[in-house]
Amino acid sequence: MLFLIPHLFPTKQLLKAAAPDLRLLALQNLLARGTRQPCRAEGVEAALCEKLGIARQLDWPLAPITLAADGGVAGDAYWLRADPVHFRVMRDRIVLAGSEVLSLSREEADGLATTVTQHFGVELDPQPLHPQRWYLQFPEAPHLTTTPLSVAVGCDIDPLLPQGGDAIRFRTQLNELQMLLHDHPVNQAREARGELPVNSLWLWGGGCQPAARTTPIPIYTRNTEAEALGAFCGARVRPPPAHFDARLLKTDGIILLDALTRSGQVGDACGWRESLRELEQAWFAPLLGSLRKIGPHGLRLHDPVNGKALHLHARDAWKLWRRPHRLISMLT
Repeated sequence: MLFLIPHLFPTKQLLKAAAPDLRLLALQNLLARGTRQPCRAEGVEAALCEKLGIARQLDWPLAPITLAADGGVAGDAYWLRADPVHFRVMRDRIVLAGSEVLSLSREEADGLATTVTQHFGVELDPQPLHPQRWYLQFPEAPHLTTTPLSVAVGCDIDPLLPQGGDAIRFRTQLNELQMLLHDHPVNQAREARGELPVNSLWLWGGGCQPAARTTPIPIYTRNTEAEALGAFCGARVRPPPAHFDARLLKTDGIILLDALTRSGQVGDACGWRESLRELEQAWFAPLLGSLRKIGPHGLRLHDPVNGKALHLHARDAWKLWRRPHRLISMLT
């Protein structure tokens, strides 16, 4: 069983603000008895692809998979996600606010995308199949590696911009795009309403449609990308239960618990702290009481954003001598 819990092991800055006096005995005991290991810090999408057997191309190929879920046809082309975002200029860096906080309407998305296409032509021709999920099509794969939007939100964008042989071309186009969008009527209307403008696109998830794989692994999620990956692989996709159920330990499934995601991305210490308390009651406390029922392959709690994981086995139920320490030190 794989639990994906983004931002379970948050940044030191957030942890220092949120958890100096926080006591969550179940989580602290799990951390004390289990084994800490590193894992990929490439986001939920990468962790799911790896588990489902979807091979990495230059990127993890999310774009053609979510394209199909949004009603498009991938064919043999190379696709990139080009999601509308807002870049917030800080004193010493530029921070990314994702498409979810923008809440674009269909009319706004179509208006912005049409202007981009009219200006750039086939060089940058976004298809807004969903107001939050736009796509670029190329006959041949560019040499480009990108960072998933879910990893980049709330971060300094400079080290996360596209890399590779064709990156300079794309970066130049995006710089020109930002100037194009600055005075767009859609953005002027949004700012007049006190809403964030769309001032760039975030490129990520590029690839050609991979060979379909069928898996019996159940996936419990409400995340759009995870649902699309599960549907592509023929997995049983359903919403996660409200709380831990020991019967889940009998399956080799994937459960995405993303209650910490939004607060972790924006550095909301209070929100992260309260969401972790809720996970303690609904998931960590009953899990601690069910350690003896874990199957032979164990159970893993992965934070695929910060690259840390906790592995648990049935034998860990007997490790009573491993005393928990302060939570802030155990999540560091």
